[in-house]
Order: sequence, then structure tokens, then C-alpha cells
Amino acid sequence: MNVDRRTLLKATGAAGIAGLAGCTGGPTEDDGNNESSGGNDSGSGNESSDGGAGASGSADVSVGMVYATGGLGDGSFNDQAQTGVQQAADEYSVTHDNVQPSEVTEFQTYQQQFAQSGEHDLICCIGFLQAEALAENAPDYPDQNFMIVDSVVEEPNVESYVFGEEEGSFLVGQMAGLLTQQEFSAGGGETTPDQSSVGFVGGVEGDLIGKFEAGYRAGVAEVSQDIDVQVSYVGNFNDTQAGNEAATAMYNDGVDIVYHAAGNAGTGVFQAAQDAGKFAIGVDQDQSLTKSGYADVILASMVKRVDTAVYTSIESVVNAEFEGGSVTTLGLEQEGVAAVYGDSIGGEIPQDVKSTVGETRQAIIDGDISVPADPSELNL
Repeated sequence: MNVDRRTLLKATGAAGIAGLAGCTGGPTEDDGNNESSGGNDSGSGNESSDGGAGASGSADVSVGMVYATGGLGDGSFNDQAQTGVQQAADEYSVTHDNVQPSEVTEFQTYQQQFAQSGEHDLICCIGFLQAEALAENAPDYPDQNFMIVDSVVEEPNVESYVFGEEEGSFLVGQMAGLLTQQEFSAGGGETTPDQSSVGFVGGVEGDLIGKFEAGYRAGVAEVSQDIDVQVSYVGNFNDTQAGNEAATAMYNDGVDIVYHAAGNAGTGVFQAAQDAGKFAIGVDQDQSLTKSGYADVILASMVKRVDTAVYTSIESVVNAEFEGGSVTTLGLEQEGVAAVYGDSIGGEIPQDVKSTVGETRQAIIDGDISVPADPSELNL
């Protein structure tokens, strides 16, 4: 299956927001070169950057980005959101100011600070953990447009964007189930043919990450209910060591492939796969590219187009078409999620496996396969 991999666009120039710069932990200036590479950013601190090639003179639209904990440089969720705002900055007269909270307790303050500044036509709240804060803040700023990714906040000034994570996860689960049953080696990994076992490492346990788990386990079960699926949650999206320890325990127990939905903690999963000579599956972006140092063990990634949600919401403001109170769902049919094979070793996955996954993708779109969105719905 193919997915349109948008070019990562740089935002050039620099413009701070003076009202926030004086606050503790407020934004600092950024040259706009922090692309979605999973590279050197530690994921803490904040930044502000100006519009891109589409801007001339003062910007027509200003956007405030409140990222999820874990920060930019995760090569995953936040970086995918950044790609969306960078594309908007490139195509329209848009400036964007960014904050990277390190704790969930900071969301409410940063949302309020952006709203109180009165400088932003749209405030983007990235991640379901921001929902509670936004539900409190949105009514207090009725003239401020907000958008949120991964949750629904039922307020007339909020656009909500959710995804069919379970659908994409079903596909990579089916792929993992097919591969663990056979002798397969590629890059730095190999399966253990006498044991069929796969794993899932989640960040924070709850409804959202439960969709990843449910879809993945259902996809594995589509191959065979006899395949062992180990599940572990690390409790946050930041702790790479916890991700490493969870995956290492699974690999030591005979697991061949681990799928993570754990943000930056997933980097530890990739390291564990390399150390064990096994395989992993990435999330949100094509992590064989954004975490290229682990490309030799990343079979595929369940891409989640957070960039599409961010870009679409910004575009709605640019075009004066913002629809507060709306909920947009992006699944396989809308190309909001997709299974993307690894850039380095994906080509070595047997064609019959890919063909089966491709047929399943269409069956889900056609409604012939119903994918559970909650682990409690699994009939295993």
C-alpha cells in the first residue's frame, strides 16, 4: 500500500510572541529548521517560528501550536503535527508560535497564555491529554478558535479531529501475525520459526491507545488466534528507557515483532529490537525515515496523518470556513491512516504477505471487515 509522503517543509524566519516570552518556560526563537527527523531536539522547551515561502509582509493568519508532552524531535506524533503547520506556512501567509509542555499539568496554562495574547487566529492542541484543559478553557475564550487532535471537545469554537487508528493497526497486526509464523530475516532482525509471538507497547493506557492495541490484536487474530500477543504499557510517552525495558522483556520471552504506540518511548523499543536481533513496527510517521538509525529493524509503520488534521484546520481558518463544534474522522478510506512498509527492509517482506494486507485494507474500507476500537470488544 502506498501513502502520499508529503515533503517536510521548513518554516523560515523568526518571530517571537512577546506576551509569552517573558513567562517561565515561554517560547524561545527558532530558525524553523527542526524538521521531522527525530533528531537532536530533546523534546523539552518551547519555540516560535515565522511563516514560510507563502508569506509576504505581515502574516494573514497566526497559529499557536501547543504540542504533546514528548516534544518535537520524537520522529512520531509531534513531528507529524509540525509537518502540517509547516506546510500551511509554506502555502499560505501563516506564522506559527510553538510551545512544548513537559507535563500534562502545563497544558491549561499554555492554552490560556496563547488565548490571552489575542494574537492567534487558531490554537492547535496536539494530543488527547489536552482535552480536559481545553474543555475548561474554550468556554472562557468564546471568540478564540481552537482545534484538537485525538479527542472531541464539544464546544462551538473547537474543531475536533479523530482517527481510525484501529484500522491501520489491524493491517500491521495482520502483517506481524503472518511474519511471526514463518522463518523470515531481513536487515538486523529475524523471526524464531518455532514460536509465534508478537508484542504491543503502549504509552498511556486509555481509550485512544486502546484503539491501537485493539486493532493490532484483532489483526494478529485474523491470521491465527493461536499467536501469542504480549501487551505492556509504560505509563507515559517520554520514557525511552521504560520502552526499552518493556520491549526487551518481550524479545527475551520469544517475541519476534513489537508494535509501539508510545511516542518518544518507542525509541527504546527500536533499540531493544536491534539489541535482540528482532523486529519492530513504528507509528504516526514512517519511522524507518524519521528514526533512520533503526531502519534495519523497522518492518513498517502505522502512519497517522496528524499533519493532515493540522493543515486542514489551519486552511479552514485561512479560507474563513472554520467550523466550530465539528468532528472530523480520518480512517483508511480518508487516507488518514495507512500501513507503510519500512524504507530499508520493507522490500524484503514476502509479496504474498503484502497482497494479503492490501486485500484486507480494501475489505475494511468496503465494510466487509469490522475492526474493534476497544480491547474489551475483542472476542479472543
